Amino acid sequence: MQKPFAITLKPGTSLTNHTGTWRTARPVYLDRLPPCNNACPAGENIQGWLFHAESGEYEKAWRVLVENNPLPAVMGRVCYHPCEGACNRGQLDSSVGINSVERFLGDEAIKRGWKFAAPAASSGKKVLVVGAGPSGLSAAYHLARLGHKVEIQEAGPLAGGMMRFGIPKYRLPREVLDAEVQRILDLGVTLKFGTKVANIEQSMKDGGFDAAFLAVGAHIGKRTFIPAGDATKIVDAVSVLRSMEGEDKPMLGRRVVVYGGGNTAIDVARTAKRLGASEAIIVYRRTRDKMPAHDFEVEEALQEGVMVKWLSTIKQAGEGNITIEKMALDEKGYPQPTGEFETLEADSVVLALGQDVDLSLLEGVSGLEIKDGTVQVSPNMMTGHPGIFAGGDMVPSERTVTVAVGHGKKAARNIDAWLRGATQEVPPKHELAEFDKLNTWYYSDADKTVRPMLDIIRRQTSFDEVQGGLNESTALFEARRCLSCGNCFECDNCYGVCPDNAVIKLGPGKRFEFKYDYCKGCGLCVAECPCGAIKMVAEDI
Repeated sequence: MQKPFAITLKPGTSLTNHTGTWRTARPVYLDRLPPCNNACPAGENIQGWLFHAESGEYEKAWRVLVENNPLPAVMGRVCYHPCEGACNRGQLDSSVGINSVERFLGDEAIKRGWKFAAPAASSGKKVLVVGAGPSGLSAAYHLARLGHKVEIQEAGPLAGGMMRFGIPKYRLPREVLDAEVQRILDLGVTLKFGTKVANIEQSMKDGGFDAAFLAVGAHIGKRTFIPAGDATKIVDAVSVLRSMEGEDKPMLGRRVVVYGGGNTAIDVARTAKRLGASEAIIVYRRTRDKMPAHDFEVEEALQEGVMVKWLSTIKQAGEGNITIEKMALDEKGYPQPTGEFETLEADSVVLALGQDVDLSLLEGVSGLEIKDGTVQVSPNMMTGHPGIFAGGDMVPSERTVTVAVGHGKKAARNIDAWLRGATQEVPPKHELAEFDKLNTWYYSDADKTVRPMLDIIRRQTSFDEVQGGLNESTALFEARRCLSCGNCFECDNCYGVCPDNAVIKLGPGKRFEFKYDYCKGCGLCVAECPCGAIKMVAEDI
């Protein structure tokens, strides 16, 4: 006769039809931080707007995007997209073309006339923004949406700052820039041109401003000493690019040498070719892998006929020529002079050695700390003088449009808190959704959409935009390549694979919950979640 089946229970437990007491760990739903969001200097909710874009809800996508960045059509052209470098899909096939989709949404907004939502009720506070570049425009936008009266005072004749005077038209068409600036002004922001602030405290007093945000761009080109007699014409890159906005274009001649290795050097050399130079040569003292210019821009310049003299430095400028010295790398990888010289014919030399900020408006202001040509600010973007905040090129940071836009947003939110006598509370970041948290078995290969490029001949002879945008079909495809890293998109995998029927659907948009009485903690839901939105946590036994 067969013996009866028996179960030995732990002391203090009872036999029920539940499984919860058997677990050592339980699954929990969570939202992880997508690496694209984490890498964006402007703090965009990239995954959030891609979610709407991949459903074809482009206006919804645009509105989520502009909660953080008011210049998507500009950013879709000039941002160096660190988000794409961080994208998990890059480890699967190729990163999502986030920047391409952002440009598409920005262009759609201009084409369809989408406007920003009306500002909040007036706060009764007045804020001065100094400079109409990306940081100043961003701050003005966010401050206006928060209900503050904003006035931008700009020393120049046009808005955009270094976006207009430092980025050539072949990268950023001016009608795109103007359209996005106008949308900000439509919120009720006042913009005064030709208004150079000589003393910030006096300007605040005269205008009755409660706070100020300083966003003066780096418009002063750095110089270096080059021995010269009856020399070739020597000019700085900022002046060359700035003069492109006027009626009289710069006269650089047929043979142009550009001294430097950053993106500005690339822009000037490519501009010189478009102005008719037969030779545009960049002289750079290090190797290509050390060049601060972005590699894709270097490649585009080479395609257009720009030449580069690597490991070279200018020693002297003569009449119609320059002398360069060849360099060699030492054992530590630093360039050292060799004593070998070469002569290059040159009608002009353009110095692209970086830019400085004019800080004269801060003279006599108490509490400020200036270090290495920049204003020191606290984590809330406020200087040492109460009520005066600063961002963009004026503070220690990477000098890009995206970083500047992020500074403007951060400063605006902290200015708003300061005006209310409060402190801006920043919630802690979620844990990062790393690639190993995903189950990529559910995704098929789909390579990144390549943006169209203008043909070489037109690139060399006109200032037409070089890189084209996506159409609706390709933008939709690109948005759908997003893996939704770290955040549930209700694919129903956990619901379908759970052997215990412990996953409960809560309805569209409400996601799921676990009934732990029926969950034995097998972890199958975690293993099969494509986006890493579930993890196992130890039971408190």
